[in-house]
Amino acid sequence: MSAPTTLPLLLRRNRERLAKRPALREKDLGIWQSWTWSDYYEAVEAFALGLAGCGFRRGDRLAIIGDNRRHLYAAQLAAQCLGGVAVPVYQDGIAAELHYVLSHAEVSVVLAEDQEQVDKILPLKSRLPELRLLIYDDPRGMRRYGGAGLKSFAEVSEEGRGFAASHKDTLAAEIDKGRAQDLALLSYTSGTTGHPKGVMLSHENLIAVAEAFALCEDIRASDEFLSYLPMAWIGDSFFSLALSLYVGFACNCPERPESVERDLRELGPTVAFAPPRIWESLLARLRARAGDASPLKRRVFELFCGLAEKAELRREAGRKTPLAQRLALLLGEFLVYGPVRDQLGLKRARWVYTGGAPLGPDTFRFFRSFGINLKELWGATELSGVASLQPDGEASAQTVGRVLPGSELRIAEGGEIEIRSPSVFLGYFKDEKATAEAMTGDGWFRSGDAGHLDERAHLVIVDRAKDVGRLADGSPFAPQFIENKLKFSPFIGEAVTFGDSLPFVAAILAIDQRAVGAWAERRGLPFTSFGDLSAKPEVRRLIAEEIAQANRSLPQPARVRRFLLLNKEFDADDNEITRTRKIRRRFIAEKYAAVRAALYEGTPEVELSTEITYEDGRKATLKSRLLIEEIGEERTAAEEPAYA
Repeated sequence: MSAPTTLPLLLRRNRERLAKRPALREKDLGIWQSWTWSDYYEAVEAFALGLAGCGFRRGDRLAIIGDNRRHLYAAQLAAQCLGGVAVPVYQDGIAAELHYVLSHAEVSVVLAEDQEQVDKILPLKSRLPELRLLIYDDPRGMRRYGGAGLKSFAEVSEEGRGFAASHKDTLAAEIDKGRAQDLALLSYTSGTTGHPKGVMLSHENLIAVAEAFALCEDIRASDEFLSYLPMAWIGDSFFSLALSLYVGFACNCPERPESVERDLRELGPTVAFAPPRIWESLLARLRARAGDASPLKRRVFELFCGLAEKAELRREAGRKTPLAQRLALLLGEFLVYGPVRDQLGLKRARWVYTGGAPLGPDTFRFFRSFGINLKELWGATELSGVASLQPDGEASAQTVGRVLPGSELRIAEGGEIEIRSPSVFLGYFKDEKATAEAMTGDGWFRSGDAGHLDERAHLVIVDRAKDVGRLADGSPFAPQFIENKLKFSPFIGEAVTFGDSLPFVAAILAIDQRAVGAWAERRGLPFTSFGDLSAKPEVRRLIAEEIAQANRSLPQPARVRRFLLLNKEFDADDNEITRTRKIRRRFIAEKYAAVRAALYEGTPEVELSTEITYEDGRKATLKSRLLIEEIGEERTAAEEPAYA
């Protein structure tokens, strides 16, 4: 039998070979509800035939919007079974973002998770001429909704089951019509520089990257994966659709976003994936919890943290760990490392991945030193998710591993990374100019990242090529590298640094409200809001000490000299970050131009007028006067970290 060439063919193969094995679980009302691969296929079949009865045809596009749910995954495959295209949309997108994607993609069917998502789509229907059908999954709160063009998932599936009863081979025939080159997924980029672009990915693209990944890692059908990341992000599409279908492992959907940590501990996945911001947040909470512990427990935690970090540095350098240190690490496994892994839900994890943005080396080493096999991935939406991976035993905080089998990599003049691979996208939807700009004349994809290969042929990412610059004195300036150092602090939530063509490095920061709030409560500091907490002189001094701590690990020219604490978080609704929490640097530079100027003019404060956007699209203006802080060399020379 020839290898399956489309995602629906993989689903059908799994129904035949892994019929009784779990494929999808979803937690509802505290109970895990399971689908076997046979159940998965039947659910896809019923919904697909129901869609066909509603007029869905080859080439049509179906959008999904909501949290990770079994029916939303099944709907994507159902559309692909009929020769259609899945268009996952960010569930927290505001009206303008949703309208742009649904209109640009010319979506004809939308599957919304629940009443909240339906309420977002209904006001847009009059401006979406292609939209013929709105389907909802969760019926709670939908009793009074009605009218033409609105159906439930259960209703559509029931119609499909009725059709299947007398047309048993209809879906199989539709699946057989599919070709590897057919468009399978329209995945929209995060849009760091403007409107998101629709990345066209074929079945061949997605299967090629899954096959290459499986050649590198011993991923098994018995593995368990927690599907909690936004379904619109290519990272989730890769793991929860392409790789799960290719290997046959089970994906598990948490009850709700707020219960992810609890559900993670309960499930204990064997394979896990999280972007850098989650690892940074976990580390901040661990450090904050250690700070709240008794003096004895805090000293024990800090002692074994130091031992583990030294051992990890020796492993990275290829040096053996002395016997006395190995014995101390065994004791640390019993007292600290094992309990922390168990608390995080990673006690069974064989592989844990991070990607989507650079992870700071200090954070990377921290988790690896605790016995978590954390490894970096690198890729892009245009590369079907993943392009390089760190092999076991070769993980390093400095690289993102080797390029996947079947792919070629080269470093262009100027340092930009270029890739040629079966996983390279078909192009940007309705944007031939952008497609041409993304590709070289001889068929290589321009990644936009700057980097180089080390002596082991591991790829080292420096920064986004367009963001790398130089200070006024000619010293290199890589903003992400500096920002990652700053965000190692549990008290710094987000950081944006400036320095290109400027005399020194300056930063705009947003605190981590949970960590700083806990710190303030321990010291009896009252506060009422994020802005009030950020404005406390004690908090500004705390952040100044944290920056000084980070400065000690930075080259002299790259050290932060001045900073300002924002009175609000960076927000995707305000276009400051993307839905995947990537900084929109160009927008921030324009929006906070007055702050940027004040940082370099030497003024002690700046008046800031900031426009904020509510979820329903309403806007308001926040006016405030913010202080600018100096980081002197005497602070940087200090030895005691603020959180100790």
